[in-house]
Amino acid sequence: MATLEQIKNLRERTGAGIVEVKKALEEAGGDEAKAIEILRKRGKEKALKKSDRTAAEGVVASYIHSNAKVGAIVKLLCETDFVARNEEFKALAQDIAMHITASNPKYIKPEDVPQESVDKEKEIWKEQLKGEGKPEEIMVKILEGKEKKFREEISLLTQPFVKNPDQTVGELITEKIGKIGENIQVGEFSRLEL
Repeated sequence: MATLEQIKNLRERTGAGIVEVKKALEEAGGDEAKAIEILRKRGKEKALKKSDRTAAEGVVASYIHSNAKVGAIVKLLCETDFVARNEEFKALAQDIAMHITASNPKYIKPEDVPQESVDKEKEIWKEQLKGEGKPEEIMVKILEGKEKKFREEISLLTQPFVKNPDQTVGELITEKIGKIGENIQVGEFSRLEL
């Protein structure tokens, strides 16, 4: 049986509703770490269901680093004006702008990276691998891995979130979708540096 203290603690940590927290704790047999995993999975399921809903409202947030030499602006979209005015949503937009300033992504998603950029990198990787004398089938696997990593490293949603490197920016957004209850998407962003 979940204690009131456990429910309160998990509710504060995850932002999930009391009933959901209680169910997750019961399902996890009182193990808080397991309950958090259950809640995160449910949040991902909710986000998946909401992902095809139109996100036409939102906010534009900016972040300028303390040295005033680098900054970013981001358009974060949601479904309703009500959520766009929500403090947690605005804070998420601010955090994403800060992340863009710090981590310098070039694209929103890995699939947005142009093939010609990948092809240029592949040429370099092939030259590096030739010198190592690897068999062809192993080289193909290595190149696939390098391409995946390259795409993820320069894409906002797959970068480790600057304030919590244990989760990606995409996972952070998914978590907020589960908590806020609306589709949330990064519309576009821009980063400027002197």
